[in-house]
Amino acid sequence: MAINSAAATPVTTSCGAPSAAVALFRSLGDPARLAILRRLAEGEARVTDLVHCVGLAQSTVSAHLSCLRDCGLITSRPQGRATLHALAHTELLDLLAAAEQLLAATGEAVDLCPAYGTRPAPAAAEEPAR
Repeated sequence: MAINSAAATPVTTSCGAPSAAVALFRSLGDPARLAILRRLAEGEARVTDLVHCVGLAQSTVSAHLSCLRDCGLITSRPQGRATLHALAHTELLDLLAAAEQLLAATGEAVDLCPAYGTRPAPAAAEEPAR
């Protein structure tokens, strides 16, 4: 679905953003799910591979995989006693690449964002006591 698609009438949030786009970005907004998707961008992986890569418990990784599968972002297929997980759509690779380009263009601004950034903004110079 295109974010500005006129072909279908998507459900929107109160400010007009398509709810499907909001759900997509929320699914990508979790650090563990994003790490899993970045690993799957390299190729299929088993849960044990992802546990090693992400550093979370197997049950937590499985829960994230379930979320990503429910969102239609990944597929799973059995192979022997294991299950292999893969990206469901190559367009996700394009989205991740575009995000990396945007982050490179904004420099540290996104990371320093007071609402969503991971690093605290530089402290303002304190005024001397009067």
